[in-house]
Amino acid sequence: MMRYFIPTLAAAVCAIFLGAAPADAVATDCAAPDAPPICATPSSSWKTHPVGSSLSLPRAGVKALAMTMVPPHHFWAFDNIITRESGWNVFAVNPESGAYGLGQALPPHKMGTHGLDWAFNPVTQIRWTYDYMNKRYGSPIGAWEFWQAHHWY
Repeated sequence: MMRYFIPTLAAAVCAIFLGAAPADAVATDCAAPDAPPICATPSSSWKTHPVGSSLSLPRAGVKALAMTMVPPHHFWAFDNIITRESGWNVFAVNPESGAYGLGQALPPHKMGTHGLDWAFNPVTQIRWTYDYMNKRYGSPIGAWEFWQAHHWY
């Protein structure tokens, strides 16, 4: 269960979504020449195909939203996996398996346990993915350890 929702930070993220703050300000860390390793290009083992290109969400905003929901001590591992699985694209689809969304749920409708809006709502996808990592691997850190060994989770 998600217990780390931070209303103030969530309000700031909503401001980004609504255009009250420049979205590129959030993404400047990865654009810098000395960007941290987490900004590395995702694995070429996945490809994304937008399901609804008109419903494009700013990926930096989705990541910032996740930072308000995932506990700080787990976020680094959660971020590593999501960056490699979907590139923070809510509409990411694996053309080989049909896995969908931020956490690449397979089958995708499993996310329906967390909301009927699973296909387009990043909050629902983040909650489902975080809960999945905790149930299957004990935590996002356990999921990241598994991912490093197998390149899937």
